This record gives sequence, C-alpha cells and structure tokens, in this order.
Amino acid sequence: MRHRPVLLVIAHGSRDPRHAATVHALVRRVRAMRPGLRVETGFLDFNIPSVQGVLESLAAQGVRDVVALPLLLTRAFHAKADIPAVLRDAPPQLRIRQTEVLGPSPLLLTALERRLYEAGLTPADKSSTGVVLASAGSTDPEASAVIAAIAREWRHTGWCAVRPAFASASLPRTEDAVRELRALGCERVAVAPYVLAPGFLPDRIARGAAEADVLADVLGPAPEVARVLLERYDAARVPVLAAVGA
Repeated sequence: MRHRPVLLVIAHGSRDPRHAATVHALVRRVRAMRPGLRVETGFLDFNIPSVQGVLESLAAQGVRDVVALPLLLTRAFHAKADIPAVLRDAPPQLRIRQTEVLGPSPLLLTALERRLYEAGLTPADKSSTGVVLASAGSTDPEASAVIAAIAREWRHTGWCAVRPAFASASLPRTEDAVRELRALGCERVAVAPYVLAPGFLPDRIARGAAEADVLADVLGPAPEVARVLLERYDAARVPVLAAVGA
C-alpha cells in the first residue's frame, strides 16, 4: 500500500471561539473529501492542541512522515518565520515538509464569489457591482502586493471594479474602499472578506462594510478552500514519497 503522510493543518488560533470552530469545520470537510487521509489540526497560539503537542503525539504513535500546511492565505511572517521555527523543534524522527500557503489560487476566487452569491448577489450583478477585497492586512510588503494582484485579476472576471482593503497594517481600510467604489459610480458595492475564519480583524472588516450593500461571509469551510488544502498537500506529498522510496 502506498505510504500516505499525515496532513497537519497549522492554524493561527484566536481567543474568539468562532475561529477554532471554523477551522475544525474546514478540516472535517477535507476529511470528507479525502477518506482515509489522516488530518490533524494544531494551533500556533490561544487554542489547543498546540502544533508542538500534535507533533510529539504523532511521533509517539510511530508516525514518520508529515505534511505541514499553514492555514494562511498569504506568505507573510507566520509562514516565513513562526511555522518553520515550530517545525524545526519537532521530534527528530519526524520527516516534515511544509506546503505553500493557500493563496493565491483560482479556487479561492471561486470561493469568494460563492460567498457573495450566498449573500444575495447573482452573476448578472457583476458588471454593475464594485467589490472590496478585504484582507486582514500584513506588515510584509509581499503579502500586501499579493492582495493587490488578486484584486486586479478578479476585476478582469467581469466586476465593475475591485479594490483591495486591509483591516490592519496597510491602507486603505474597508470603509475607504467602499466610498471609493461609490465615487466611481458602481451601482452597488459588496465587501468580500478574504479571510478564513471569524475573529477580531474580520469583525473590523464587517464594521467597515457598514455603508456597503452586501457583506459576504468569511471563506470558512467552503468546498473550494478544502480543495486548495488537498492540492497543497498533494504537491508537497510527492517529494516526501520520493524521499522515503514509497
């Protein structure tokens, strides 16, 4: 039987209980889409189990190969520093490969549109609707540039206009982007949170959307998000299998 590494989903964690509940819902969807794949969840902060605790437990159970997936939409500080540091402290008998972050991906754009349609828009509304692509924000310029590039790409799919916005660290804020789209003459304005789970910054995005016509839900356990997780796992799994001769 072909060896199958364990998938370890690494989430940031939050004091807001909605965050962990959403992460667990997403992981359940991943398990349902890939029966037989062992999927574990670890948190960097605030929630249990911790990443280190999960890794130690896996090692104690005799697991040897792990694919560690950062549950992040952009490649910023957590993906570049925090997570590699935690993985370096893993039990030495574990062979771990860290995947790429989830974004950017065409599937995530599909998930964003799913949430907008669930909030009341229809495909016929695209040409008259301006969209605010609202992310949590980052001090990492690479992450901010990725959000801006996604907004430009999404604009070409038929929306009246798409503007990036950030809940922290960068500008503009959601409310400023909403007003800009109004000034452009868009018939309606929608806010699409480019975040995975509820929490402090998503709540700030929601407050900034007060003057918008439509506020979509967070990406959460959308099936497209689960598919991206499995794509990242499969891409990282191949080198692991080659390394162990599976």
